[in-house]
Amino acid sequence: MPKQEVPLNTLKDFLPERCDEKVLQYLTTYKIHLTITKERQTLLGDYRHAHNGKAHRISVNGNLNRYSFLVTLLHEIAHLLTYLKYGSSISPHGKEWKMEFSNILSTFVKDKIFPKDIESALENSIKNPAASSCGDVPLMRVLKNYDLKTENVFTIEQLKEGVLFKIKDGRIFIRGEKIRTRFKCKEIPTGKMYLFNGLYEVIMEK
Repeated sequence: MPKQEVPLNTLKDFLPERCDEKVLQYLTTYKIHLTITKERQTLLGDYRHAHNGKAHRISVNGNLNRYSFLVTLLHEIAHLLTYLKYGSSISPHGKEWKMEFSNILSTFVKDKIFPKDIESALENSIKNPAASSCGDVPLMRVLKNYDLKTENVFTIEQLKEGVLFKIKDGRIFIRGEKIRTRFKCKEIPTGKMYLFNGLYEVIMEK
């Protein structure tokens, strides 16, 4: 697991080309304790500010593709910069955080780190960053194009209405209608209704 002062050769395994030294500079300058974790269903990354002798801590899911990993890491570094400037009394994803995230993201976009399709999506995000990477659906959709493809795995929005699918805990659902940005799905056999993000990945039942 990468910790504080992560070796450059370790970072290279998770980041796009030509940005690892720039990322490492942030980690060392702010003495960030970086942990790469297993996949978490509810979040892609997390930031905890320094206290009681502990360093600033950031964790990022290690299953993300290189571009998603970098965007998530920069999202969390923006939280750190916001905390250092404004403390903890402001909104976590308020105008102060949006400004910091836009600024740091802009520097990486200008360095031509990202492919053209991601770069275009990020330019829109820079104007008004979403509170979470998952909340920026157009960006997430483009980033997912760079995931390793797994047979029979689809996003909810790729499935036709009425199709059965399985989620990672083994529960089976039937895809229902779209309600605004989410999809109404019924669990089999309980009949309970759930709302799914269109980009949630599932296994289609054969």
